[in-house]
This record gives sequence, C-alpha cells and structure tokens, in this order.
Amino acid sequence: MAKKKSAKKKAIISFRTVLMVLTVILVAYVVYQNWPDILETLDNIQDANVFVLLLLIPEQLFMYYACGQIFFSYLKHRKNVKEFTDKEILRISTELNFVNHAIPAGGVGGLAFLTYRLSPYGVTAGQASFLYLFRYAVTTVINYFQALVAILVLLILNLIPREAMWIIPVALLMNMGVCFFLWFVIFVASSRKRIEVFSRAITKIMNSAVTLVTFGHKKEAVSREKIHQYFSDIHESVKIAKEHKRYLKKPALWGFIYSFLEVGTYWIVAISLGRPELLPFIMVGEAIGSVFDGIVPYGLYELGMAGVMIALGVDFPTATIVTVMTRVITLLFTIVSGSYPYYKAIQRKTDD
Repeated sequence: MAKKKSAKKKAIISFRTVLMVLTVILVAYVVYQNWPDILETLDNIQDANVFVLLLLIPEQLFMYYACGQIFFSYLKHRKNVKEFTDKEILRISTELNFVNHAIPAGGVGGLAFLTYRLSPYGVTAGQASFLYLFRYAVTTVINYFQALVAILVLLILNLIPREAMWIIPVALLMNMGVCFFLWFVIFVASSRKRIEVFSRAITKIMNSAVTLVTFGHKKEAVSREKIHQYFSDIHESVKIAKEHKRYLKKPALWGFIYSFLEVGTYWIVAISLGRPELLPFIMVGEAIGSVFDGIVPYGLYELGMAGVMIALGVDFPTATIVTVMTRVITLLFTIVSGSYPYYKAIQRKTDD
C-alpha cells in the first residue's frame, strides 16, 4: 500500500514537473518572439507619461476580476457549484489570463485550463465550455456594438477616409457571422436529439482521425458516452439559461465592463502618448482584431488591430507604437502577475 502511494506521489511530481517545464518553455518562446517589440517599447516608453501608464496596474486587475465575474456571477445560481470568494475570482481569472496570453495555444488552452481549474468546485467540462462560449459571445457582441457606435461617430465627424469605407461592411458581416455562430450553437444545444446526433458525429470524426494517425493501432480516442455527457452538460446549461434569463443579466453587465476595459487598456497607452482622440479608432480596431482572439496564437490579434487603425487613417508610427506598447506591457504584466498563481494552482491541483 505504501509503495502504491509512493508511486502515485512520484507520478504526480513528474506530471507537475513536466507541466511546469513545458509552461516555462512556452513562455520563454513567447518572450523570444516578442523580444524585438520589447526592445522597441523600451525605446518608446521614454516618450510616454509614466504616471498615466501606471493606471494600467489597477485597470488590468479590475479587468481580470470583471472577466471572472462573467463566469462566477452565473455559477452562483447553480446549486451543485461551490461558492467563490472575490479573492478566488480574481486569482482564477489572473491564472486564466496567464494561460490565454502568455502561452501560445489560442483559446483551446484557456478552455482546457478553465475546465481543469473549476473541476474541484463541482463544475463539469460541459458547464465550463458553456461558460467559455458565453463569455466569448457576450464580449464579442459588445465589442461589435462598440465598433458600430465608434464607426457612427467617425462618420459623423467625417474622419473615415473614402478608401477605408470597406471597414463598415466588414464590421457588419463579422457581426452577422458571430450572431449566426451563436444561433447555431444555441440551436444545436437546445435539443437533446440534435445533441445526440452531434455528439455521435463528433465521436466518429475524432476516432476516425485517431485511427488514421495511428495507422489502425488505436481505434477509439474517446468514448461516445463521455462525448455525449459533455454535450448534455452544455445542453443543460443552455436550457437553464433560456428558462432563467435573469441569470444572464449580471454576466452580461460584467461582459460590458470587461469589453470596455479591454479597449481602455489601449486607450490608456494612447493617452500616455498624448493621443486620447484615438479612442473610436481603437474601438473599431479592437473589435475586428478580436475575431482572432481565442482561436489563434497570440500576436495576430494586435496585427489585425493595427492594420485596421492604419486603414482608418491613423498614421503608421502611432498605430504600431500604441499596439506594440500595449501588447508588450500587458504581456509582461500577465507573466509577472499570473505565473506564480498559475504555479500554485498546478501545485494544489496535483496535490489533491
């Protein structure tokens, strides 16, 4: 019996060690990839108002908290889920932000970590996926609403160049695309029969892919029962949300706050450089750039945002400096604020 416990403990330590080494390697890779931008930021930061930039510290922490409240203000209505303190909300949100931004794994890494992190509180993988999709839906819809308001302001002020008018239909089409995606998810998740069909198809596709990759040596990656349970949890969450729409009011409000704080991060940097008038341009760029957020590795988000701002008439140096400085500052703040809580979370989870 003692040997079994010892072997289990060694396996846990080994898993934790491998996970942390892999995390360090990925973070180091992200820093390496951004090293030219880090050096450029150090050159440009001398032209910025440092006291204004210091506002980013409380602003970022409150943004993490707002992100957490999108999840937890909804979870408090679920009877099978343990209650969260404000400290836990901030800590888990900080860890999630670290995973999403410091580790180049796109939104998949964030979803996997959220599922892993919330499981001790009684949150299933399906429920965590629903929350992740809900957060993406709320913030994306609000981002596009902000972008449409910003475009209207720019049109009224006649600040959009004629050659940049293509941004208006693009923003509208993206908005329609997001709405269609959300409708499709709700449509599938609202019916047990459709869930059954969808889970059967996903299981078949995944197992066929594994069979192909392993040349027939492994024919089943996941069981149909587990996949069905996963989508059934999503179905149950969608059903509860539709029956109790009041549960979504606070998460939606926190989503609005979170979305504005995302824009506010870039705006604070712009203000520190003496360019507060860039707010509407940032709002449009951030909304279109956010299409890549959650589905691609870190970096293309800011590239798309800077490109949109330049197309709207913001001069190339200003657009690139604002986006690069914001990316570097938030990346470094993410690593500093999130690495230790992330390590402690891994340590606590593997010790349980």
